[in-house]
Amino acid sequence: MSSQSPLPQPTKNVVLDTTSLPPSSSASVWDRISKWVSENKALVYTIAGVAVVVTSAGVVYYLSDSGRTTPAPSTEKKKSKNQRRKEKKKAEEEKKAKAASVQEEPAAKKTEEASEELPEVDEESVAQLSEETRKAYAAKLKAAGNKAYGSKDYNNAIELYGKAILCKPDPVFYSNRAACYNVLSEWEKVVEDTSAALAMDSEYVKALNRRAIAYEHLEKFSEALLDFTASCIIDGFSNEISRVALERLLKKVAERKGKAIIEAKGKKLPSPTFVSNYLQSFRPQALPEGLDESADLSDDSGKGQLRKGLLAMALKTGDGYEEAASAFEKALELGDLGEYEALALNLRATFTYLEGNAQAALLDLNKSVELQPSLVQSYIKRASLHLELGNKDAAADDFELAITHNKDDPDIYYHRAQLHFILGEFAEAAKDYQKSIDLDRTFIYSHIQLGVTQYKMGSVASAMATFRRSVKNFEEVPDVYNYYGELLLDQQNFSEAIEKFDKAVEMEKQSKPMGINVLPLINKALALFQWKHDFQEAENLCQKALIIDPECDIAVGTMAQLLLQQGKVSQALKYFERAAELARTEAEIINAISYAEATRTQLEVQEKYPQLAARLQGMGAGFAPPPSL
Repeated sequence: MSSQSPLPQPTKNVVLDTTSLPPSSSASVWDRISKWVSENKALVYTIAGVAVVVTSAGVVYYLSDSGRTTPAPSTEKKKSKNQRRKEKKKAEEEKKAKAASVQEEPAAKKTEEASEELPEVDEESVAQLSEETRKAYAAKLKAAGNKAYGSKDYNNAIELYGKAILCKPDPVFYSNRAACYNVLSEWEKVVEDTSAALAMDSEYVKALNRRAIAYEHLEKFSEALLDFTASCIIDGFSNEISRVALERLLKKVAERKGKAIIEAKGKKLPSPTFVSNYLQSFRPQALPEGLDESADLSDDSGKGQLRKGLLAMALKTGDGYEEAASAFEKALELGDLGEYEALALNLRATFTYLEGNAQAALLDLNKSVELQPSLVQSYIKRASLHLELGNKDAAADDFELAITHNKDDPDIYYHRAQLHFILGEFAEAAKDYQKSIDLDRTFIYSHIQLGVTQYKMGSVASAMATFRRSVKNFEEVPDVYNYYGELLLDQQNFSEAIEKFDKAVEMEKQSKPMGINVLPLINKALALFQWKHDFQEAENLCQKALIIDPECDIAVGTMAQLLLQQGKVSQALKYFERAAELARTEAEIINAISYAEATRTQLEVQEKYPQLAARLQGMGAGFAPPPSL
């Protein structure tokens, strides 16, 4: 071993296998080990004083043994065999303890020296290096950066990745440095580095996701949605983390925009179709005695306004519903309603609920049942409110209270069946629909809903038999043909379904020329789309429905989906935005805005990533079919 290159102290005696090391007469063994390890990107670690260099060429053991000494000649009197044995054992134990105390430090020191031997680079020095050397340096610096990141030494990792980028700009290096900035919440720098990575590789999913997260923190939600969407498309929507992040952000954006819409829209009734469908779920009632048309009531009195509202509501038109809502409000303002106050509160709550203010409606219904506990309809409506607010137990309790006051009111069982139906409890729903029918066979909707429930339960034959009987018994009611057509459509019996929808449309025109229910038109549009892929006629029918009822949310939503199916994304977006404006409750608004934002993002994908747009259309992602039954 060369005297000019001694091994690092304090090591004194070394046992070294150098068979796989390159020869060198001018460098120490340790220098050569360090150089060789560096060049071969080896892993160096220390175990109990043994530095182990693991490489593809084999294993080199570096042993430290500074505790070994040459014994001096003995001058003491010869000791007994037993004494010599004890002293020898004690000496060996002391030797081991001493060796253990000094071995670990030099080995660890040498390992640290090896790991710290990284190239020092700057723009000027890098320019002088060959391409091969730059690549080697970049790889070494990147590996060191990864190690620093793993040790949570993020600032050091940032510096190392920066040097690696100087040697060889690479999207991975930029993305890794962005990961460090992400941990440090330096969002602008995350955006800067991930954008640099994506400029080199536009489909680098990690960079897209990291930039999306940074954009979200910077409240640049449109940009974040675009990146998450692009990431999902690249992965074929198979990456659950990206997909969940996209859905979460869509909801977040929708909730923010939804609050703004709710604050701006104020009190507004939904479409006449929606209002009619809700009101007709209760059996029609004659005007209460004392509020009939023969009664002498002034419009300037509370009772006069209450009667005015009831008469306007019976018109079943948009203007009539607006007039009714105003009249019920004014009736309570004028007061002096006497025995009719509970009814007035019930009716104001009905229209307040339809306007989307469930909490205010709940207050009115609470007061209504306090004033007149026997007014069963107030319990029923309050139960529906509880269900919408997510309190199904309170809803069930209200139905039980209603039964205690009038166990023979068929509306109780019809609406409790609706609760069971919504909760997927179809067997219980069928029992209550049948109970409602047994108490009053003249109410068509109990028959219709029983048939639909039987169908949901898989009893197709029973469902179709129920509808055939209903058509026979209620041949002048358009709704029975419409819902019968829906079941036929679900069975892909297209021609017969369309026949039923046409029948319903004609009957609507004859029986309610001023307040046509447009649902049969929309259902026919869906049938033509599913059967013949006749987009044009389907669109025409939806447009016709919107001429009759411009605020029909179902027509608007169906139109949006039809356009989206055809790839007419920009047109679909307008309808989704309109659906958000028409939505009644906060949940409905958020759902509509989510569709709108997803559609808007698809447009941006088409513009910014045309290759991804083609891939998206190829996989059919994001293009949900129009709703049917």
